Amino acid sequence: MAITDRLTSAVSDALEAAGLPGVAECAWEPPKQAGHGDYATNVAMVLARGARRSPRQVAELILANLPALPEVDRVEVAGPGFLNVFLSPVWCARQIPGILAEGEAYGTAASLRGDRIRVEFVSANPTGPLVIVNARAAAVGDALARILRSQGADVAAEYYINDAGTQAEALARSFRARVRELLNDRHPGAPLLDARLPENGYPGEYLIDLARGYLEGGGTLGAEAEPAELERLGRYAVDQIVDEQRRVLETYGVAFDLWTSERRDVRDAGLPERALEELSKRELTYEGEGALWFRSTAFGDDKDRVLRRSNGELTYFAVDVAYHHYRKFGGADRVINLMGPDHHGYVGRMQAAMQALGNPAAAFEVLIVQLVTLLREGQPVRMSKRRGEFVLMEELLEEVGRDAARFTFLTRRHDSPLDFDLAVAARQTSDNPVYYVQYAHARICSIARQAREQGIAVSDWDRVDTARLTLGEEQQLIKRLLQYPEAVAAAARAREPHRLAYWLQEVAGLFHPYYRAHRVIQDDRVLTEARLALCAAVGRVVANGLGLLGVSAPESM
Repeated sequence: MAITDRLTSAVSDALEAAGLPGVAECAWEPPKQAGHGDYATNVAMVLARGARRSPRQVAELILANLPALPEVDRVEVAGPGFLNVFLSPVWCARQIPGILAEGEAYGTAASLRGDRIRVEFVSANPTGPLVIVNARAAAVGDALARILRSQGADVAAEYYINDAGTQAEALARSFRARVRELLNDRHPGAPLLDARLPENGYPGEYLIDLARGYLEGGGTLGAEAEPAELERLGRYAVDQIVDEQRRVLETYGVAFDLWTSERRDVRDAGLPERALEELSKRELTYEGEGALWFRSTAFGDDKDRVLRRSNGELTYFAVDVAYHHYRKFGGADRVINLMGPDHHGYVGRMQAAMQALGNPAAAFEVLIVQLVTLLREGQPVRMSKRRGEFVLMEELLEEVGRDAARFTFLTRRHDSPLDFDLAVAARQTSDNPVYYVQYAHARICSIARQAREQGIAVSDWDRVDTARLTLGEEQQLIKRLLQYPEAVAAAARAREPHRLAYWLQEVAGLFHPYYRAHRVIQDDRVLTEARLALCAAVGRVVANGLGLLGVSAPESM
């Protein structure tokens, strides 16, 4: 049981013993000032009105009835009624063997066991290569899925392929134009084929490469009527582009459990018509201006939404409603979508539709992933020769590598714009956050190797006298390690993987100065073993945390 859970249980017992009202939730936070203890709660202020006492009186009653806990050295009432908890240094030190015994499982929990969660992220249009904003979404989405799984949730990571509609048609026409362009070049004496790109076409050079591969593989044109030809060419282009997107994502360490096709899994399955029929049965649609409308304002949206246009075509919204209701909620209790900053307006209408079809309001969540500005030594850069104004995800990985890219994207909240400096990400210095954290793990592995070379090998951490870890820096490190399970749980609750990246930087910021100031291997064998245990615990937790972010923990650097 986490320390905060134990403290909450003790407060509940104290409230009952004092005859005070119970509390549904007791929030604990590490105070910003060390002199205020290791954990603090404002529970007395929350209960004051219901108890008809001042917050300080409630706090003093809690303190007087608080049961003794081995992990607590003392509790103080501070200010208007805060309860400040000071942990026992000896108890803290003796938790090190337990952390090492749990190993990779340390930080995991079962709080979300039984929850089926569908997390959709990236889902880039299959009309071109992945770009840098996709790389940020992939880092956030994959880390979130890993963190949720660590808390016991059954998580399915999903990639939605928008392979139908106007964008798919524009891709097919653009691809055909590039094929025709190459055929014109290969057959200079033949009548010229119309190789002009459509007005809404895709000008990227990647389609030239795709067209070249198509022809080299025996692909042809003109064997069937135009609609059939465009359908065939469009499917070929989509399949090739999606395969390339999948390859780049796998290089990035991201693997999806589900690849859902809009054309095959939603439209061809007749799901949009089912959704419209269901909404109609619930009397939530109406005809207006020749179109079919959804009464989304009845569920908090700012205006009603069109489901079918006056020309009989389904809107993208109608297709998306069907996809979410039948495909996503058909296999999950909760849906989390990661979307770009241009999708703010999408949230309200989709929440309205999901509620209208009987899904709980809180079960549908959207996380907005903000844009990325690429810099080099503080100056904006553009790298891509194949995409023009966009930076390709593959180019980013080639320049800075998977670990630096993923960790850098996770150093800020997903809904805040991010400046990504390529020069910083490539440096092997302390101002590069991923290097700083990874180097802590590599340094600890080096210490362990040195100990073995000197004949110091600890086979049983339980017999090590970790109570010798009495220095302030040692206690700071231990207490931070003990906070790790709650840090992971908080990141899962808030849907904020960046919290874990920040936490790892703090741990590295405590370890490196400690290592420089105090010898781990020394003449005092008992103290040496205790410090080796502390280092091993730090290394274990750093590796666990990096693993949840999809970042490696190297043994040497």
